[in-house]
Amino acid sequence: MTGIRLTAPAPGWAIDADVVVVGSGVAGLTAALRCAAAGLDTVVVTKARLDDGSTRWAQGGIAAALGEGDTPEQHLDDTLVAGAGLCDEEAVRTLVTEGPDAVRRLITTGAHFDTTDSGDIALTREGGHHRRRIAHAGGDATGAEISRALVEAVREAALHTIENALVLDLLTDAEGRTAGVSLHVMGEGQHDGVGAVRAPSVVLATGGMGQVFSATTNPSVSTGDGVALALRAGAEVSDLEFVQFHPTVLFLGADSEGQQPLVSEAVRGEGAHLVDADGVRFMLGQHELAELAPRDIVAKGITRRMHEKGAEHMYLDARHFGAAMWEQRFPTILAACRSHGIDPVTEPIPVAPAAHYASGGVRTDLRGRTTVPGLYACGEVACTGVHGANRLASNSLLEGLVFAERIAADIAEVRPPRTEPAEAPRAADDLAPLLAPEARTAIQRTMTRGAGVLRSAGSLAAAAEELEALHREAAADAEADGAKAVVPGVDAWEVTNLLLVSRVLVAAARDREETRGCHWREDRPDRDDAHGRRHLVVRIAPDRTPVVHRTETAAFPPVRPSD
Repeated sequence: MTGIRLTAPAPGWAIDADVVVVGSGVAGLTAALRCAAAGLDTVVVTKARLDDGSTRWAQGGIAAALGEGDTPEQHLDDTLVAGAGLCDEEAVRTLVTEGPDAVRRLITTGAHFDTTDSGDIALTREGGHHRRRIAHAGGDATGAEISRALVEAVREAALHTIENALVLDLLTDAEGRTAGVSLHVMGEGQHDGVGAVRAPSVVLATGGMGQVFSATTNPSVSTGDGVALALRAGAEVSDLEFVQFHPTVLFLGADSEGQQPLVSEAVRGEGAHLVDADGVRFMLGQHELAELAPRDIVAKGITRRMHEKGAEHMYLDARHFGAAMWEQRFPTILAACRSHGIDPVTEPIPVAPAAHYASGGVRTDLRGRTTVPGLYACGEVACTGVHGANRLASNSLLEGLVFAERIAADIAEVRPPRTEPAEAPRAADDLAPLLAPEARTAIQRTMTRGAGVLRSAGSLAAAAEELEALHREAAADAEADGAKAVVPGVDAWEVTNLLLVSRVLVAAARDREETRGCHWREDRPDRDDAHGRRHLVVRIAPDRTPVVHRTETAAFPPVRPSD
């Protein structure tokens, strides 16, 4: 383990539990509910409010073989194709076979999905799916409904929850095993300031890291905190170079930054067309599924056409839906577009790709275990091997459900004893130098320029140098001022996390000298199956340098033996 920690005050308070779950999306709350049901004393820590994670922003739905004629095997085939040769087949098979029952248990928990006149779950299609297998709620408010149901279940179960809390670092015992987390609670209440939840099992469900880019569909809380924590603790991360850019994000201007409105893939699933300013459907002929090709292919198609036309965006044309369909099937998207002066009923929607989903993350096995004993990960923060080089649409909510349940089952079976955290390192060499909050914009613009939709050896080298310069500057300031150059606080901790995950992402992207899935190298336009069908695994060396190595095969080996 590296033993690196964020610069922060020592915990001023502590509580004890069997399990601490960090995150309150579909993965985190499912894990917490299942752990509590198994009789484990469970604490949920979340960065904002319980329902403020990425789950509630999910518009399209949740994929599972629930329809007549559909099978897990067909769902597996579509997932493997979308993953561009890097999915772990065993992980995908686990997902698609356990997925339908996991969705049914979610319904039992209280989630209400849209139904047909006959009472069956209404299913639609999205990119990469050859069947209608996407269950949705409220038309295009699936995530909000799932979040509502799980939050209500957590409150009914009276779980101990700590809101407005930024997780800082993993606590470990003298043997290097997980012993809890340190965290900072923002605001007054029962817990305030820096404290600790001491627990022998920690479940990371912190979501994504979309905020490393200037424009993203991710909420402001998605700053890669879980991946950064795991890296500092010595865990392995994998496939971080595969950042999925959603093809159809509402274009608000070239200078627009922060969270952008998503125009769900389900709109294309219902028959909307991608067109250029002349009304030409440019995806025809590029893939058998045209606008419903996997997301990486559609994002590339849009970007190519933008370059060909010298345009800042393309258009999504769904005027043929009519007002009634827009109002009933896509009320959220309709309202978002109209709030920005665009009426999809009467005009095409301007769209462009934006950072959306991290297919990689903290490397786990099929039980959600990481390379640090006692540390688990699920949801977007994890890399289970399911998504490969490109996530199949609407597999993310399903992955959160399935692997959260597996984690809870593993913790309930192992039931590790509580141990005391070892004393936290306080020497300057053990502390990650903090960045000034103002560096956030510089990191985001560097990543967008150098590691966005289009990448090359030159752009990635420039990004790496700019990021390393920020790191060196922070380290020099910390050394000169005794690690007090920047005052510890939420903004400084977040931007420090952003820098770490950005450096690791760029290191992996530089090493992958091919185009595969959502990793698009302009200078290496072809897929290299002779050398590229390997996972890139990254750890942080004691000198804070990302170290990249390749696995021997595309399959995920077991992360570690059972406790």
